[in-house]
Amino acid sequence: MRIGVLFSLLLLNFASIAGAETKQPAPAFTLPKLVGEGTYSLSQFRGQVVYLDFWASWCGPCRKSLPLLNNLRGELHQQGFEVLAVNLDEDKASGLDFLKEVPVSYPTLHDANGTTPNAYGLRGMPTSYLIDRNGIMRAVHMGFKPSDMTEIRAQVMQLLNEKAR
Repeated sequence: MRIGVLFSLLLLNFASIAGAETKQPAPAFTLPKLVGEGTYSLSQFRGQVVYLDFWASWCGPCRKSLPLLNNLRGELHQQGFEVLAVNLDEDKASGLDFLKEVPVSYPTLHDANGTTPNAYGLRGMPTSYLIDRNGIMRAVHMGFKPSDMTEIRAQVMQLLNEKAR
């Protein structure tokens, strides 16, 4: 799987925001925290708008996306926005070292086995899924460049303004 993801990274490295509305329930998961003990489940964040971000220490665009997502989360967290970052490094230490260089305040999870990206149909790094307050996937973002943040913020704001059912 790692070779396939790495190959896809090369293909998608220049991809911009996809913005596709999937309108499907986001696959459920429970994963261990990358930092500290315990787990997080997607279901814990029901009622919030969630930006589910898959990343790895070897992902160049992730060095730019994580801090910018951290800023967006800091700005909009009180309105019901959360970022969940799923690290896909086989070796947990690689993800921890990355976070020492690029610290974030949002929850970071670890999936060394790759079960969660398989459930989401991940095709490259970084890829993120915007999930509404009802647990429905509303957009997919493949690749990353800093200018993508304008569209990401607009999509998050749109979902924050929608009422949960």
